[in-house]
Amino acid sequence: MLLTPRYDGPAVLRFDAPIDDLSVPLLRQRRRMGDFLSGLDDAQWATASRCEGWSVREVIAHLVGTDQFWVLAVSAALAGAPTRYLAGFDPAVTPALMVDGMRGLAPAQVQASFLEGVEALAAVLADLDQAQWSLQAEAPPGHVPLHVMARHALWDAWIHERDIVLPLGANPVDEPDEVRTCLQYVAALGPALLATSGSERAGALAVDGADPDTHVVVEVGATVVVSEREAPADALHLEGRSVDLVEALSFRAPFPHDIAEGDRWLLGGLASAFDLAPHG
Repeated sequence: MLLTPRYDGPAVLRFDAPIDDLSVPLLRQRRRMGDFLSGLDDAQWATASRCEGWSVREVIAHLVGTDQFWVLAVSAALAGAPTRYLAGFDPAVTPALMVDGMRGLAPAQVQASFLEGVEALAAVLADLDQAQWSLQAEAPPGHVPLHVMARHALWDAWIHERDIVLPLGANPVDEPDEVRTCLQYVAALGPALLATSGSERAGALAVDGADPDTHVVVEVGATVVVSEREAPADALHLEGRSVDLVEALSFRAPFPHDIAEGDRWLLGGLASAFDLAPHG
């Protein structure tokens, strides 16, 4: 499905919480991933990932492209002219075409490009103040505050890290602030994508994760609002281990409990946009 980012009017996705320096978990995650890649041999680079049709090398090639986009998006946001590149972007097709362009590169070249991209991202995110983190930047839902864009960038690479680490039989590192931020973001991403596609449905999703403890309430309407407030009485509740909930909401694993048919729409926006199939 083609993305329909919202560029005009109020941002489709809003976080009612203090603005932290999102560069800290974002860059820690990518540098950890770079360290992991340095220990892989050619056979491991060729191992199938959890992303259908992609090896470890192809997942990293994808992240090279996404980090190049984030650098452009951040630079444009800081210049006061946020990009509009994602209108009509097909997340089920275009990333594969971008990866195809790197298929001739050796693993070492892909790794070097990934590491260069991480440092380029670090350079544009260095020493941002709260006003800069609040500037409008482009992400799949459209123009959102820069700190929201950074949440998307963290979640995307975090889930792809697991996409390669788990098939290689290694143990993923679950840093609490990374897990918490990813859970807060991915719980809201599906509803935000539904809103940008023209959905006028309203509802609420409450997620309570453990290890680390995470409470997030997503109020869904024309604008999707994320907070740690008390959940509305009619909210869909999800409970479980925080990592498992991120996996489920990213359509990498089953949900920890049954979801009533009438509530499934709250969870379907990401699957529709990225052509993902539910597990379990």
